[in-house]
Amino acid sequence: MDLLLLDLVIVLAAARLFGALARWLGQPPVIGEIVAGILLGPTLLGPLIGDELFGSEMRPPLQALANVGLVLFMFVVGLELDQKLVRGKGRIAVTVALGSTVVPFVLGCVLALAIAGEHVGGDKTLPFVLFMGAAMAATAFPVLARVLTDRGMQRITLGGLALASAAVIDVLAWTVLAVVVGIAGAGESEGQWKVLLALPYALVMFLVVKPLLARLVPAYEKAGRLTPGLLSLVLLGLIGSAWATEWMHVHFIFGAFVFGAVMPREGAERLNHEILERLEQLAVLLLLPMFFVVAGLNVNLRELDLSSLGTLSAILVVAIGGKLLGSYAAARTQRLPNRQSWALASLLNTRGLTEIVILTVGLQKGVLDDELYSLMVVMALVTTAMTGPLVRRIYPDRRVARDIAEAERAALGVTAAHRVLVIVPDPPAEQAPLVGLTTTLALSRPPSEVVLGHLRPYPAGRLEVGSGLSSELAELAETLHDLETLAGGARERGSETRVVSRFSADVAGELPELASGARADLLVLPAGVPGYAAVRDGAVCRVVTVSLPVPEQAEPGSEPGPVAVRYGSGDDAAAHVALTLAMLWDRPLIVTGGNRASALAQRLSKLGVAAGAGAIPEGALVVAADTGSAPEDAHLLVRAEQDPDPVDWAEAVSALRAPAPQL
Repeated sequence: MDLLLLDLVIVLAAARLFGALARWLGQPPVIGEIVAGILLGPTLLGPLIGDELFGSEMRPPLQALANVGLVLFMFVVGLELDQKLVRGKGRIAVTVALGSTVVPFVLGCVLALAIAGEHVGGDKTLPFVLFMGAAMAATAFPVLARVLTDRGMQRITLGGLALASAAVIDVLAWTVLAVVVGIAGAGESEGQWKVLLALPYALVMFLVVKPLLARLVPAYEKAGRLTPGLLSLVLLGLIGSAWATEWMHVHFIFGAFVFGAVMPREGAERLNHEILERLEQLAVLLLLPMFFVVAGLNVNLRELDLSSLGTLSAILVVAIGGKLLGSYAAARTQRLPNRQSWALASLLNTRGLTEIVILTVGLQKGVLDDELYSLMVVMALVTTAMTGPLVRRIYPDRRVARDIAEAERAALGVTAAHRVLVIVPDPPAEQAPLVGLTTTLALSRPPSEVVLGHLRPYPAGRLEVGSGLSSELAELAETLHDLETLAGGARERGSETRVVSRFSADVAGELPELASGARADLLVLPAGVPGYAAVRDGAVCRVVTVSLPVPEQAEPGSEPGPVAVRYGSGDDAAAHVALTLAMLWDRPLIVTGGNRASALAQRLSKLGVAAGAGAIPEGALVVAADTGSAPEDAHLLVRAEQDPDPVDWAEAVSALRAPAPQL
């Protein structure tokens, strides 16, 4: 008993230390916890010290405690999962899961055939090939859940899709693993048929157990608190569900997750909050780190040598390339945006603990030798370690924060309008073309809101009642009248419009504050306004600078004239603005800029847009990218928002065609 308690102290201290170090390095804490386990095992301590502290008699109790922690954690993940995020996304999740499984599985089988002669022989070839395919196709569901919860991504659609896809992937992986064990003829192969009960189990959980659990809500409301009896019922159901999936050879983590997913949601907010308060800290801070450390204790990297580098390189190429390309291609077939597709593929490339569990089974059943086992463990750690930095680069924190805010608004039934802020210079009465341009850009993304921002400088000298104040008030009233007239024109075209106008002692100093406070999705900014540079540089959204007066023929109802765009590398935002104006004003689009411009013009033409390449006609409205040096003939300069997505031109054209805004 004294050795068990000492082991617990060492394991938990190492988990906290290396987890904090991993977080400091920008990695998920799970990486540090697994590395801590590897270092506490034979890799660093060697057989003498390692066997003394963590010998064979100490592994079972440590593993049992670690498994309890994983059960509690997966229940918490299922309970916190917002099912609205994946509602209606089942087809996408299954498609992505199939792509993320089939491609690396096939490539893994091909690689296994190439190296089988060096590692296995005879009757072990077939199970070895199938096993390598399954190992390449696996996704670490618990590690992925940990990565998502560390960044709060389980609360957004992308995180929900990743969890749903990973669940399907791992069910497929465990199924293949069961087949491999059966073919290998080892141990408990006669019980592998139980995996077929996974579907009936899921139906029972959602159709029978879920309605029964709904009765916890009135019992909780009657008691007024989470009683020991209610918590005991939850724990009994949780452990029973985990046991059922483990008995079916699916793995207990799925039973724990599904039980959390079928817990009541309607009217159960306080109940679930109290359950989380009781379980989350125990699971996340104490028992779960122990699970990852104990998993690392079984790894021995001393088996590696320089001759294995070629095989390791091939394993990494197949594992990473197969996962990324298979997941990305499947996501794109479901019309998931490019950035989200790459982020989803990167998340599903996480292998971590599930991979190590699968590899351990292969080693125990004689399908893998020690050398290949160690190489595959290195692959598991590399693919897990690269997930955090790669996803953070593809999907930065501000994107996650934006998606969380949108999810919270959607939960409240609030639809966020596409907000366009236009800074209206003096005199407002002459800015109808500017506001007309802004309204058109706003109407391209319904529902939309146009905000007319105007700051008027205080007059020179003191204002005194009876001397100058009445004339200044009249001037302000006239300005507001002109702005409301402009707003009325925008409202007639179908866009919600409001006016923000006031006197200012420092227009150049206060204008950036006004622009920042509006939290616009698009900023239309005349080049000559006071404080232009500060407003432009402080904006995080797309900025359209009006550098020249908008040509008169750009006004709705006037004679048609072309829209031209100077297009080059990285100019998608400018081309998108030009496409929007051309289609909504029913004007031809001229794309200039060399081979890339010609290719874009041809692509848009195939989509039914009146687009062509060539010289810019006289009188055209010219759009160019805002690169710091403005072309002399450009009317609009466009700077992309932070972290812009590449434009999907087919989707952009389709969105501009239906429904047609009122012009």
